[in-house]
Amino acid sequence: MDINTLRAFATPLAFIAFIAIGVWTFSKSRKKGFDEAANLPFADDDFDNQSKDSQAEDHK
Repeated sequence: MDINTLRAFATPLAFIAFIAIGVWTFSKSRKKGFDEAANLPFADDDFDNQSKDSQAEDHK
């Protein structure tokens, strides 16, 4: 088995993996999880604002 045979097997396997990742990414069952992950940076802003408000009240 030479390198060209290995390449002949690796190319379709890589293509199948690429298609599988694409199907997994755009499947409807994953949408909720991806939407939640997309909003994570904004969740930190809410937490930071609440902690700043509580610190401001402590200093009064």
